[in-house]
Amino acid sequence: MRRYKKHAALSFSYFVANRITFKSKRTFSKLIVRIAIIGIMLGLGVMILSLAIVRGFKQEIREKIRGFSGDMEVVKLDLNNSNEYSPFQADPVFVKKALAGHLITNVMPFATKPGIIKANGEIEGVVLKGVDKSYDWTFFKKSLLAGRVIDFKDSIESRKQLLISQTTANRLRLKVGDKILMYFVQEPLRFRQFTIKGIFSFGIDEVDKTYVIGDLSLINRLNNWEPDQIGGYEIKTIDFDKVNDADSALDNILPVKLKSNTVMDTYPTIFAWLDLLDGNTGVVLGLMIIVAVINMVSALLIIILERTAMIGILKAMGATNRSIQAVFFNSAFYLIGIGMLLGNLFGIGIGLLQSFTHFLTLDQESYYMNFVPIQFNWTDLILINLGTLFICMLAMVLPSMLVTQITPVKAIRFK
Repeated sequence: MRRYKKHAALSFSYFVANRITFKSKRTFSKLIVRIAIIGIMLGLGVMILSLAIVRGFKQEIREKIRGFSGDMEVVKLDLNNSNEYSPFQADPVFVKKALAGHLITNVMPFATKPGIIKANGEIEGVVLKGVDKSYDWTFFKKSLLAGRVIDFKDSIESRKQLLISQTTANRLRLKVGDKILMYFVQEPLRFRQFTIKGIFSFGIDEVDKTYVIGDLSLINRLNNWEPDQIGGYEIKTIDFDKVNDADSALDNILPVKLKSNTVMDTYPTIFAWLDLLDGNTGVVLGLMIIVAVINMVSALLIIILERTAMIGILKAMGATNRSIQAVFFNSAFYLIGIGMLLGNLFGIGIGLLQSFTHFLTLDQESYYMNFVPIQFNWTDLILINLGTLFICMLAMVLPSMLVTQITPVKAIRFK
């Protein structure tokens, strides 16, 4: 008997809620309902896009920096803070131990040396980063605008090849195939002639304005190092989120005279800026939730006030406060559900459109890329939807309490 009454109460609340929400002939109620739905749609859509854009920004910028510098660097343990790392002997045993773990995928030797490029009557200070045939060019090839990467098949020719950034090429009016002179400030002063093999653009000022890429063996010869001496190891991990774990594991096998730096240590300003984006996103999410809640509370209050006479009649017929509250809860649930459905379509739709067309553009010098990046995460989408539904329904408790204050006599007279 109790189960039958409970089922009847639920059927009653669903039926009445459906009538007053979707089949109401009152123009003002329809307008308020539409405004509430649009408010939830825009709020949820903006929240979805905000998280997707922040994730996209962080992913794109991290991948660009990782593509150039790797996830970690191993260099000599000393007080040298210049752009030219101190040399040390390459250690095959260390490389083997590092690759034996499941976190590290690549260990590549490199060296750096400051220089001055002279071309077309102009000069430009740069840092030559030397790599060898073991270097992973995967990300570099994606960033090439013209030309090719260095070919190490001929060791003599590879020392004459150079990759420069689009920024440097524009300043010095250079193109692929041009020959340039680079001077190295040392005692005695040395210079070498290079051929521009390729032009790249990472969109990161700290990289594009500073570095050119050449052969590691050239730096070795210029510095009169031993044949097996290098400036450091560039290390890539299997997953950026595990960089700190990889760094801790690396500390256990590092030779005494070496140290490791993560990419966050190398580029602290950029990663601090990325962390600020998370705080800004939290503010946006909070504001959108508040807007959605205010819209829903306002809509429910107006619907209740417009239905005061109906509430009085239902109470006079024996309906309880709880069953009438359930009517308006179901009505609010319908509105929230429609708004959330449209919000998902709006947010995900705009995001997918941007992913395929890049119609929203940016100033690359300020944002490190020329379009707004989008990266959706299913966990984010589920949590945003559940959080929005929970908070909006929770906010409905207070206005629904207004039902308990309405008496049948006054309500019917109010009509």
